[in-house]
Amino acid sequence: MSLFGSSGIRGLANIDVTPELALDVGRAVGAQYRDVVLGRDPRLSGRMLASAFSAGVLSVGGSVCDAGVVSTPTLARGAQRYACGVVITASHNPGEYNGIKLWNPDGMAFGGEQQEEVERALSTRDWTLASWDATGQFTERGDLPELHREAILRAVGSAELHVVVDCGNGATANVTPYVLREMGCRVTALNAQMDGHFPGRDPEPTEEHLAALRHAVVATEADLGVAHDGDGDRMVAVDEKGAFVGGDKLLALFAKRRARKGLVVPVDASMALDDLLGGLPVYRTRVGDVYVAQELKKRGADFGGEPSGTFIFPDQTLCPDGPYAAAYLATLVNERRLKEWLAEIPAYPIVRDALKFDAGRREALVAAVGRALGSLLAKEVTQLDGWRLAFEDGWALVRFSGTEPKIRVTAEARDVVRAKQIHEKVFAAVKGAVA
Repeated sequence: MSLFGSSGIRGLANIDVTPELALDVGRAVGAQYRDVVLGRDPRLSGRMLASAFSAGVLSVGGSVCDAGVVSTPTLARGAQRYACGVVITASHNPGEYNGIKLWNPDGMAFGGEQQEEVERALSTRDWTLASWDATGQFTERGDLPELHREAILRAVGSAELHVVVDCGNGATANVTPYVLREMGCRVTALNAQMDGHFPGRDPEPTEEHLAALRHAVVATEADLGVAHDGDGDRMVAVDEKGAFVGGDKLLALFAKRRARKGLVVPVDASMALDDLLGGLPVYRTRVGDVYVAQELKKRGADFGGEPSGTFIFPDQTLCPDGPYAAAYLATLVNERRLKEWLAEIPAYPIVRDALKFDAGRREALVAAVGRALGSLLAKEVTQLDGWRLAFEDGWALVRFSGTEPKIRVTAEARDVVRAKQIHEKVFAAVKGAVA
């Protein structure tokens, strides 16, 4: 497929993702699904692309309900009332990016076959424009954030904590701070005004982007800090000492608490999960929440997620729900400090890095990287998603990002020296191949 990556359609707004593309995707989706609910995150190009997408659906006689600016899990939960849900978002990417992500009524993103159907319709222009008196109906609703808040509050208990919430100027500003307050928390909100310029910080909630949150937790003597990306499918945390707690550690914590029948994670998840769960099945998938959700549904497993900070609780929804994850984490910290929970989780050193590449050379670079990695003496190489190289005492993963022009290199071992050795060896091979 040429349009869909690991998380929908994504690229630079008005360059890769244009109103013309949104119009045609709207026509393709509208012709097949007819009844669509549409939302967007606060990106400056969002209204433009949402308007074009709506016009496409209406032009083939489909109906559109515009939910306005909402988080992705808010929209995905609301999609159960419609044939299809659509979010105009680039998730954690910088403000100049945007994209289109499509959702099923059960909260799971469009899978491979559905994506291929959309691409096929785009290539053949397989739709018929409606007559002037048969164009679709356009409606609006603004209650999906309230319904999302109510659903979370029904599912979680109370918590009497002081929590600092960094919404990153994104779409969770009308969900997470309110949910935590209703749970009984005292909430200090950072970057809680939605703003597509993202003036507070970069939308991706990495450790280096969360200096203000870490400082605020310590300065206010808070019990917990949580942060989201631009559209709210991710959640990471800061403990009471201001230490960053990434998605990989939270994934392990949630897995220990919630996984009883099986766990689903992507190929870049830590081998510590296998040790932690002591024989419980751990199913590995390609990177991308849709693949985790598909496997959860197939296996009947009760929890899944990704080290990036996306967590899927299938008893709630098959969409990664950052606000729910934040609320659930607050209930755990209400029992014990986050540091105490994490002390029980095995943690092996993971080294991550990325190389940018020329997207126009992608096909040639994939071949070059494959040849370079073939020269390394790995015990086993699998290609479920990129190249996963297994060594006696660790592993490495090399994969081309599905959302941006980057080659991601991840390595893990049981001690930091060996993890760095594996990473340096593999990273050097990849760098040489793309030079």
